[in-house]
Amino acid sequence: MSDWQSKRFWKKAQAEACEGGFTVLLDGRPVRTPAKAPFAVPTLLMAEAIAAEWDAQEKVIDPRTMPVTRGANAAIDKVRTQRDEVIAMLAEYGDSDLLCYRAAGPEGLIQKQSEAWDPMLDWAAETLEVRLFVGEGVMHVAQQPEALVKLKNELAAFDEFALAAVHDLISLSGSLILALGVTREAIPVEEAWLLSRIDEHWQIAQWGEDEEATAAEMTKRQAFLDAARFYRLSLT
Repeated sequence: MSDWQSKRFWKKAQAEACEGGFTVLLDGRPVRTPAKAPFAVPTLLMAEAIAAEWDAQEKVIDPRTMPVTRGANAAIDKVRTQRDEVIAMLAEYGDSDLLCYRAAGPEGLIQKQSEAWDPMLDWAAETLEVRLFVGEGVMHVAQQPEALVKLKNELAAFDEFALAAVHDLISLSGSLILALGVTREAIPVEEAWLLSRIDEHWQIAQWGEDEEATAAEMTKRQAFLDAARFYRLSLT
């Protein structure tokens, strides 16, 4: 935002209507993005959530505690200016979706993946008219060009704010299908996250928990939940 400071310099943050949507004022002055672009978000609820993040800062500003602010900055400074590139990058996940790459063994993991992931692939086939092929191991599974075009069109329908959220949902889970399932409310966000961690949780069950890996997963999980919330705020 404008003039990211290490210390709090304002008394009150508030959401207000502006040209192009809603903005946030700090003591009456409109904030800007890190790239100095005008800061306008699509919904009042998003602006109010951002104002609340600014008001929650105490003596020292911690951007890590401001996920909605960071999401809006990314939408304006990055996604808006590189929209076609972002869509193309995310569309590539359709050709390497996590749900399509299955273990060769053991049998318990094979069954767990099938029970968890097949319903989402069936949902994509029925709702999105996209049937993705499944393979074993890490060798590339080629998908039908028509299916990939449909998935790219799904991404192209999002505005920059929704697309910023979808970017995080996809990159954190490794699955374009799970991300679209979350946006269409076909699967609760917590369940989608757990489905993306089938392999990791299987390994933990076999070999025990690693504290550093668990801490890293908790950070990613929160980012995934934050992305889903940002998506909802972009619509309401």
